[in-house]
Amino acid sequence: MKNDCIFCAIGAGEIPCFKVYEDELVLSYLDINPFSEGHTLVIPKVHSEGLLDTDDATLAAVLARVKKIAAHLKTALPCDGFNILQNNGEAAGQTVKHLHFHIVPRYGSEPIVFENKKGDMDKLKALAERVRL
Repeated sequence: MKNDCIFCAIGAGEIPCFKVYEDELVLSYLDINPFSEGHTLVIPKVHSEGLLDTDDATLAAVLARVKKIAAHLKTALPCDGFNILQNNGEAAGQTVKHLHFHIVPRYGSEPIVFENKKGDMDKLKALAERVRL
């Protein structure tokens, strides 16, 4: 593999994929370890590690393709809905250090499990003040 990044290698055609969409900026393909039928990845062909180091023009182009591909999957599968996931950093579950979006089709009443913990209102207020843009 010429590329150190597996997603760059897939984008360069060094590793095969089950392609869903491709243009000059973006490649989209089925995840080989899917969460559900039709689980699709969307990556920019230009390497960036995550959301924060991706230039705005590339990010806008990728998001436009995410929308287009999600709409297509919703009709083509068909599915009842979908989740869009994008992880940044190991602590957030990012396992490949190349910006990518997951489109995860949802069917019927499959449960989505998120574990919520009751928040401390004072801590939340302080945090909001600290991170406000």
